[in-house]
Amino acid sequence: MDYGQRFSDPARYARTLRRAHELVISGVPRPEIPASLVDSWHRSMALGISPDQHSPRHLHDVSEVLELRRAHRLQRVMPALHELLADDSRDGRHLLVLTDAGGEILWRVGSPAVLRRADHLEFLEGADWSEAGIGTNAISEALVTGGAVQLFSAEHLVRTHHEWACTAAPITDPATGELLGVLDVSGPLDTISADTLRMVRCAVRVAESLLGTPDGGASPGASAPVRAARRSAPPDARPAAVVASLELLGDKAAAVFDDGSRTSLTLRRAEILALLDSRSQGWSAEELAYELHGDAGTPQAVRTEMFRVRSLLGGAVESNPYRLASGLAGRSDSGRVLRLLRGGRVAEALEAYTAPLLSRSGTLAVQLLRDQLDLAVGSAVRASGDASLLVRWLSTDMGASDQLAVEALGKIVGRGDPRYLAFLAATGSPVH
Repeated sequence: MDYGQRFSDPARYARTLRRAHELVISGVPRPEIPASLVDSWHRSMALGISPDQHSPRHLHDVSEVLELRRAHRLQRVMPALHELLADDSRDGRHLLVLTDAGGEILWRVGSPAVLRRADHLEFLEGADWSEAGIGTNAISEALVTGGAVQLFSAEHLVRTHHEWACTAAPITDPATGELLGVLDVSGPLDTISADTLRMVRCAVRVAESLLGTPDGGASPGASAPVRAARRSAPPDARPAAVVASLELLGDKAAAVFDDGSRTSLTLRRAEILALLDSRSQGWSAEELAYELHGDAGTPQAVRTEMFRVRSLLGGAVESNPYRLASGLAGRSDSGRVLRLLRGGRVAEALEAYTAPLLSRSGTLAVQLLRDQLDLAVGSAVRASGDASLLVRWLSTDMGASDQLAVEALGKIVGRGDPRYLAFLAATGSPVH
């Protein structure tokens, strides 16, 4: 059986698994179901779990779960996990679940629609999703194996779970190795992707990293050095530096803090910030995934990168939707060029426009922003009727191929002027 079909043709793959499930349950071995899962099915059934069973064991009421959360160490990393993996937007299709070390669900995050689907399975707070509680599932397998697990359709023991795909991994105390709980991402079969398992593993690493900090991850939105500074600073100390502006022009993007320090940005993070800088109403994870990666993009990958950006830059980026904080919006060097143009200060805008926007980026969305900036500056310079500004513009990398600017210069200085002829030759246009 082609394993890749669970991503390319999930419905067909699920049908194959369901046929194998029925045979194995009746005592006929099938290679489609791994031996480790068959062993788990047998253990579950020996504990009294039936493939036709619908309801898991319930250990606590929801009101009691609220108290359990407050005392649980994973409470501190739940905000970070929410930001990385959750999708509680109106159209969200997967569920983020966090259990304790025994498999009892303590947190669920998802859209109203996916929560309703989960409710039908009693996949909710206080339910026991260990082998003894509901049989073989991704959470129970993560508890048994101690590793990341992905279960698809009829790999679950209970038949009512065959419409779901679930990915889970244990979270441990980085100092002691003690099991703290299980992180799970579940949803309809077509919500699974080749990246889901990697994203869950990545989120677990982030959670364990935060748990390993002196404050146990109590402030996941800030980087470790910033958290340390806040803990050790006296009451009258100067607040930690905040991002004052972004440098996005050229090939060395950076964030500049209000204390004068700078931190370099990777190209991907700079591309994200350029997109955030371009739209005041913000972007959803799905929109950013498409703009950055096309059809291959996943919201989970964007949430992971956004978590890193926010950890690096503190409160410079807000979420739901992702957008620049109000004090930073429009404070990039490319944004300054546009502000100067809007104010009619064309000469200053041209001086500020020192290099193309993220010149190393080949991402289409960034290329469009780069072209728009070129068009805005070029149009303003041409409309100015100022020969010196036209010469300065045509002397830049951004304006060197602006044939309309060359024509505008020729009309002002005359077609015999050597400046016009030089720029005309540079654009490859014939001399009139």
